[in-house]
Parts: sequence; C-alpha cells; structure tokens
Amino acid sequence: MPDVRLASAPGRWILLATVLGSGVALLDSTVVNVALPAVARDLGASMAGLQWTVNAYTLTLAGFILLGGSLGDRYGRRRVFVIGVVWFAAASALCGAAPNIPTLIAARALQGVGGALLTPGSLALIQASFAEEDRPRAVGAWSGLGGIAGALGPFLGGWLVQSAGWRWVFLLNVPLAAVVALVAVRHVPESRDPGAQGRFDVLGAALAALALAGVTYALTEAPQRTAVPGAVWTAGVAGMLAGIAFVLVERARSGGRGPQPMLPPRIFGSRQFSAVNAVTFVVYGGMGVMFFLLVVDLQVVAGFSPVAAGAALLPVTVLMLLLSARAGALAQRIGPRWPMTAGLVVASAGMLLVGRIDAGTSYLTGVLPPVIVFGLGLSAVVAPLTATVLAAVDPAHAGVASGVNNAVARAGGLLAVAAIPSLAGLTGDAYDDPAAFSAGFQASLLVCAGLLALGAVLTFLTVRDDALRAAPRAAEPVCRSHCGIGAPPLEPDRPRPSPDPPGAASVT
Repeated sequence: MPDVRLASAPGRWILLATVLGSGVALLDSTVVNVALPAVARDLGASMAGLQWTVNAYTLTLAGFILLGGSLGDRYGRRRVFVIGVVWFAAASALCGAAPNIPTLIAARALQGVGGALLTPGSLALIQASFAEEDRPRAVGAWSGLGGIAGALGPFLGGWLVQSAGWRWVFLLNVPLAAVVALVAVRHVPESRDPGAQGRFDVLGAALAALALAGVTYALTEAPQRTAVPGAVWTAGVAGMLAGIAFVLVERARSGGRGPQPMLPPRIFGSRQFSAVNAVTFVVYGGMGVMFFLLVVDLQVVAGFSPVAAGAALLPVTVLMLLLSARAGALAQRIGPRWPMTAGLVVASAGMLLVGRIDAGTSYLTGVLPPVIVFGLGLSAVVAPLTATVLAAVDPAHAGVASGVNNAVARAGGLLAVAAIPSLAGLTGDAYDDPAAFSAGFQASLLVCAGLLALGAVLTFLTVRDDALRAAPRAAEPVCRSHCGIGAPPLEPDRPRPSPDPPGAASVT
C-alpha cells in the first residue's frame, strides 16, 4: 500500500520529479510555436514545414499516449517514466542540433513518443505513491504547478528565442530532464498494477498512428503548389484504411481475441461520452489552429518581439487557473450544458476578435481585450467538459476515459492545423509576406470561430443537464486547476472495487 506523506521529504521529492517531468513536456508543447518564425528563417522552412514541426510531435503523442500508460502499469511506472524522460531529452537534443527541417520534424516525432511515455506516468506515480489521505492534495499540487508551467512556457520560449536562439527552446530540456531522471531514480518508489496482464495492443497503437499520419499528410500537402497528387491520394487513402483497420482490430480485441484493446470500443457505448468527445474534437481543433498561428502573426504581421508574442496568451492561462474550478462547481449544481454552451459562444466571439489583429495593432487595445474574452469563455468549458466525460463511464475507468478524451483533443488539433491554414492560403513562404499571412490568418480564425460555434451547438443539442447530477462522485475531476489549453487534463483511475472486466485498459 502507498504510504508516502506529502509533507515528508520523500513526498516532496516525488512531487518535484513528477511536476518537473510533466512540466518539461508541457513547456515544449507551448514554447515551440513562439520559435516558428525563427526556425523558418534559419532553416528555410515553408509553411508546410512549420505545420509539420508542430504536428509531428502531436501525431506521435496522440497515437501512443494510451499505450504509454499501460506500459507503466505493466513494467513499472517509474521505469517507463524515466525512459520517457531520457527519450524526450535525447529527442530534444536532436531537435536543437537539427541542420534542416526534415531532421527537425523527425526529431519532433521522437519527442512525441517520449511525451507519451512520461505524461501519463507522472500522474500515475503520484496516485501510486502517496497515502490515500494525501493523494488529492498531491494531485492538486501537481495540477496547479503544471498550470503555472503552462503559463510561463510561451514567455520563457520568447525570451530564449530572443536572447539565445530558437535551438535553446529544445536544448533547455536536456539539463531539466537530467534532474528529473536523477531525482526519480533516487527518490521515487517503483510501482506496478498487479492486475495488468496479457499482451499489449501494439498493432492498435501503430494503426492509430498510421491513420493520423496518412490523413495529416494529405491535408497538409494537398493545398501546396509543390504537392504530388499521387502521393497525396495514396497517403489519404492509406490513412483512412488504417483508421478502418484500427476500429475493426479494437472491436475484435474487445471480444477477448488477442491482446487487451488500447481503446475499448464499448466505452463509446455511452452516448454522452461520444457526444462530449465530438465536442472536444471540434473545439480543440479550432483552438489548436489559433495557438499555432497567433504567436506567428504577432511577430510577422504586428511586429511583436518573441517575448511579447509569447506573453500574449498568458491571460488565457491565468483565467483558466483562477476560474476553472468555479466553472466546474457551477456545472455540478446546474448541469454542464449551459456553462459549456455559453462558454463556447463567448470563446467563439473572442476568437473572431483575435482574428482582427493586423499590422500596427497594439497589445493593450487590440490583443489583450479579445484574449481576455476568449479566456473567459474557455474557462467555462474545460472543467465541465472533463467532468462530463468522467460521469459518462464507471468511476474505475476514469483514467481510460480521460485518456481517450485527451487523445481526441490532440487528434482534433493535429488535423485542424494540417488542413485549415493551408486551405486559407498559408502555403509556401507566406510567413515571409505580412500581407499574405494576415489575410490567411484572418480567414483561418473565421473558420476556427465557426468550429467553436459548432461545438456550442453540439453541446446544446447533445449534453444533458443531468449529466453530472446523476453521477456526482464519478463526475468530479481530481485535477481541478490544470490548464487544459493543449488538451483536457488527464485524470487518474479511481479505486476499483472489483477486478476490471475483460478488455478494460488503463492510461495511468
């Protein structure tokens, strides 16, 4: 039984390792966007190259994050966490040394694999190590400190780009990862899930990654002037076939044939779970494009420095840290449908205002007000969304439910970043032409605002008012203050009163 106390020296060491480990991955996912204009200038990248720099990481992270948690349950959570940290550091060093854009893209894909190993492992270590009475406070500290890391990330990235160069955005991960690995090996106890058995669904993970890769390639390359039609069609068809094969394989394995499924299809038997994941997909798709383009637009079009561009989204993170718990409490009282619907309408309006940023826009009058409107809307959405996902499944399967929701959000962002900027005219060297980039940015943000509005409609039509009141204990997120900008927060599995039925999986 875990018996580490939060106030003890071992407890502080565990918290340091898990917060710093997950923080490194979170920082990297937020600071890279700030560095994109500098990367483009230094490596001669096209807009497609910049899209792949972001998407290569998201692709492998979304494809393998469910498998990463299961590996930790079987072979040791500390072991897999440390492997993920070392893997992430090695890939970061390769990113920092990349001589050209193809090497950078390949290294970013490797980074995503490391992130898929360490991200679920950090929360699983807390859940497995601390005494039961200290566990909620430990998870709360991990969640809150992770949110602070997300808030500081873009500002830190801008400072590194401006003072030391874009390569240090990646190279900084190496010494931080060394500290995490050392602390974890020396001070974090090992733990496993004694009920984890059977073979892993490696085929399912590979098919999911191939499906995302094929469709992402087709969406990214099709609008490019240099696109090869045969390659685009081949990739798109292969991606869709891999997606169909993934569904068939997971359905067969949920019936007891072969390894445990990475994604048990029966979890989608809940209409509420499926509905909220559909909302997640479209909403995080729109958000992903905005976060990808905004910091570039602020530098290329509005003339902001990397530091100022990186700090522009800080109010969104601060508002979410301050208001998300209150939004979750409100949704518990009145139901999630109205808070989520109203929040998405407000966030959509804020995104429309963000799309008006142009040359000569000042921060105080042209950037801060729309960012605050967007942040207020988003703050009303993430906690109720997470709570509704958890309420739709058995409490013992909170981990797999939140892991699926997290992966769906990342897949939505991946596909939207692949498709929308290119279709809006942001191709070739558009980042080097302020007028062309501004036009593409405004068109992209109009589409993204439409996606958030679509999310509001879907929420109003499909999310029930009693979704949380019907299952209050299952619906209450443990990660109360985590900033869900990149994706909804992961949640730990809840205590299991009886062994899982065949086919159940764990992401923590």
